[in-house]
Amino acid sequence: MHKPERAMEPMKPMEPMKPMQPMQPMAPMQPMQADDGWWPEGLSNPSSTGAQNDLQYAFFPQQRRLAIRQGGSVQQYDTGELSISGVAQSQSGQGPGANPVFSTAQGEVALSSLRKLG
Repeated sequence: MHKPERAMEPMKPMEPMKPMQPMQPMAPMQPMQADDGWWPEGLSNPSSTGAQNDLQYAFFPQQRRLAIRQGGSVQQYDTGELSISGVAQSQSGQGPGANPVFSTAQGEVALSSLRKLG
């Protein structure tokens, strides 16, 4: 059976677009906060810094050094050819025996695998 065709209603004309609202000015950018420079003298311009739990780190590619501040003391490590970009610490591995793992272009590297400097 064939249904009778219904007459199509004429299309209504489109309403004109409303003008866009002008952009609001952005708030001025705040200058980056200077790091507190907790690392030893002779190390400057870290390429990456970070913190997790009670551990802070700063990586210095020019000097090939990693500075770690934990529990109020600072220790330096030789990073050789590694370029450190981040840190991860297992939540169960907190405390003095914790072994943080650092992200590098070559993969993850445990702090215990780096040579501690005097």
